[in-house]
Amino acid sequence: MNPANPSLWMSTGVGGALKRAGGDEIEFAAVRQAPLPLGEAVVTHGGTLAAPIVIHAVSLDRDRRTSAEAIERAVRSAMARAREHRVTSIAFPALGTGVGGFPLDEGARVTVATVRDELRRPGTVDHVVFALRGAAAYHAFDAALAATADEVGPAPGAMEREA
Repeated sequence: MNPANPSLWMSTGVGGALKRAGGDEIEFAAVRQAPLPLGEAVVTHGGTLAAPIVIHAVSLDRDRRTSAEAIERAVRSAMARAREHRVTSIAFPALGTGVGGFPLDEGARVTVATVRDELRRPGTVDHVVFALRGAAAYHAFDAALAATADEVGPAPGAMEREA
């Protein structure tokens, strides 16, 4: 899942890494679907990535800022696209916590809680990875995973974090 801006350009962060690994054609396919409202998501092919598709969810506004509401809507929209495309596994980065400047702990809490809620809906997603960078992100997502497990019990499907 690519945390996108409304124009769907993939120049930095996760989007830049996806484009470098999978090819410019991913960005070209995304930009043809722009602009996209905050919280919405679209799907492109995966280029040369191992993943057949990339879900681009707009979690940053035009000023490259975000909010808890925008992150929640982006996660829900990404999960809806995953269900539509019968995806069995999906990887989420820490949305909005890099260039968006959103607090990492709150971003992790919102993302994990929303993913847990979405996994309760009927669908094909049975494996979620939180693809993170750095010790602070690992700690934030570990804490969010532990807190939501205590609040709501385990969700169907597996959730994990990895580099």
